[in-house]
Amino acid sequence: MPRISAARILIASCVLAGAASPAFAFDWKAHDGETVSFLANNNPWSQTVLSHKDEFTKLTGINLKVDSYQEQQMRQRLVTVMNSKSDEVDVFMTLASREGEQFAAAGWYADLSAYTQKDVAPDYDFAGISPALVKAATFGGKLTSIPLNLEGPLLYYRTDIFEKCKIAKPVSLSDVQAAAKKLKECDSSITPFTSRGLKAALAYTFSNVLHNMGGKYIVDGKSALCAPAGQKAIGYYGELLKDYGPPGSSNYSFYQISALYRAGRAAMAFESSNELRTIMEGGERLKDTDVIPLPAGDAGSVPTAIGWGLAVSNHSKKKDAAWYFVQWASSPEMQKRLAIQGVAAPRSSVADDPEYKKWISEAPVRGSWQLALGELATKGSSEVGYPIVANPESRDYIGQAVQDILLGQKPVTEACAAADSALDGLIARK
Repeated sequence: MPRISAARILIASCVLAGAASPAFAFDWKAHDGETVSFLANNNPWSQTVLSHKDEFTKLTGINLKVDSYQEQQMRQRLVTVMNSKSDEVDVFMTLASREGEQFAAAGWYADLSAYTQKDVAPDYDFAGISPALVKAATFGGKLTSIPLNLEGPLLYYRTDIFEKCKIAKPVSLSDVQAAAKKLKECDSSITPFTSRGLKAALAYTFSNVLHNMGGKYIVDGKSALCAPAGQKAIGYYGELLKDYGPPGSSNYSFYQISALYRAGRAAMAFESSNELRTIMEGGERLKDTDVIPLPAGDAGSVPTAIGWGLAVSNHSKKKDAAWYFVQWASSPEMQKRLAIQGVAAPRSSVADDPEYKKWISEAPVRGSWQLALGELATKGSSEVGYPIVANPESRDYIGQAVQDILLGQKPVTEACAAADSALDGLIARK
């Protein structure tokens, strides 16, 4: 793949690109004066890229109207707009691994396949984007979104506290549990372990535990949470949070987890690789944190690896202008800039960039983060929740089963049986 020059600034290269292509004259000003509306999830990717939005307007002449919400609220807003077939949203963020099949079946995505072949700046390099993530965003032969990042949950842990408590780096899931127990005994002022406990959000982290233990969501067309590996994973995850997590764990998603760890109040945090930027904000954790993939279980290491994407609404009346924002935001230069902010790029070429290499070398935790991302890229599974159209709904039942353990409401056998019964109904819907 072509190396990205650290000195090549996007605006300069793209302005020159208008007259550079022998096949066609690409013009960044083709939609000068138009306004594109963007519905964003307020996560590290959008926060970082939108800090450069004035550059996009200067380059293209396109005004960007941004509506940004927390993840659940963003989806609620999107569903309202799409169900009414409104054209008020042109571009939106989406997780193909979560709602891809559902949104594609509803006809909400515009097909971006043709745009990537004939309406791109010469340096866009669509082929350089992770083929696996592109495939994951393709449904029925239609490319529904452009991958923006590579992410998955990683284990952040405090090396200074582990050293003080004489605990070795965990290399297995049982080591994580044993470390949490020792940490609780060693320093009661620190939360030993934190991860997602919010019902709608925990499938993201739980799926890694399930797969490491050899579990599957569906076996022979039926829900398999009550299979031995499924029961073991539910018990492990729920009890780890119940015994060693912070008070109120059942309401925790990435906002609370990152804040708790960044403030120095947790010894281990199992959360998204995308949260490196937030966790390291202020610099206090730069020298006392290591980052590793979730340690292996009975089935080894099967990390979760997904990526957010940018989609164009099929109801938009400004699809061509919307595509210009999509390709600017997912360009090699912009993805390199974001990588230096701790948002991993879906382009392997970024890892060879001198500026990125310099950033990695400045703190050991960044090198660990890069190595962990390599494992996500080579071993990762994008199965988060059930691989069905009703994937988002399936996550609630997974979350409920784990919460039953976390809150001490049911034994594992009852929790998984209730979930399997409901999930079999979802699977039967097709």
